[in-house]
Amino acid sequence: MAEITELGRYLRARRAQVTPAEAGLPAGTGLRRTPGLRREELATLAGVSVDYYTRLERGRETNPSTAVIDAIGRALRLRGDAHERLHDLAELASGRLSEPRPTPDDTVRDSVLQMLEALRPLPAYVVSRFSYMLAANPAGRRLLPGMWDLPPEQRNVTRYLFLHPVGRTLYVPWEDTVAHSVAHLRAVGGADPDDPRLTGLVGELLVKSPEFGPMWERYEVQERGGGTKTFDHPKVGAMTLTYEVMQLARTGGQRLVTYQAPAGSPDEAAMLKLDPAHSAPSGGGRDS
Repeated sequence: MAEITELGRYLRARRAQVTPAEAGLPAGTGLRRTPGLRREELATLAGVSVDYYTRLERGRETNPSTAVIDAIGRALRLRGDAHERLHDLAELASGRLSEPRPTPDDTVRDSVLQMLEALRPLPAYVVSRFSYMLAANPAGRRLLPGMWDLPPEQRNVTRYLFLHPVGRTLYVPWEDTVAHSVAHLRAVGGADPDDPRLTGLVGELLVKSPEFGPMWERYEVQERGGGTKTFDHPKVGAMTLTYEVMQLARTGGQRLVTYQAPAGSPDEAAMLKLDPAHSAPSGGGRDS
């Protein structure tokens, strides 16, 4: 028997999320044992045979054409990152694309560390491909209370969101933030699902967090490129910050994340309190 490919898992997960009504099909009568679309319904919408689609989903067909993948993507109502991921997984399944595994190097270049310091008082930090925290300036450390008290192997942003008591209350709304974080983890891990750091993280979260499993199984895909986040910070109060995510070249997937707020706004006033140079002396000297 053929082993189910990552493409097959993706197709099955996304098929379960499209209702007949969303696909323009009649609801029919009786109870549906399958959530979302049946295989035969999706095959009809994509213009392929049921047998061909079944073999594709089960990993017995690994060489779909671009036209077929586009047709399936339209039937699944995939857009943006989700549609691109479908093509990437089809290329990997066929062997036409050999995506190299990034070098697992957590060393942050001196020039990047200098940049973190130059960005002060803006909070900024560097994370690895799978969102392990690697470096931060003082405001970046204080932005995520308790993160730097953890052992290095546990300083993961997604883990922090699900398992750290502050991580579960820091972001408003928490549910939206963790959904985006899981979708990003799916996006960066799709080409290398057996990476030990990814499987270890996912395994821990599946065991320890009842909320993680259903989100992971949905196979939502979204690369993070920027946006806004609202915080209920235990030290400086409520604030909404704009953030940008920048890929660092030749690092195996490291990203620089920066935050800012409109000049003169209450959000900026709260954010500036995160940098020791702009906040009143506390006497504690801790980053948490």
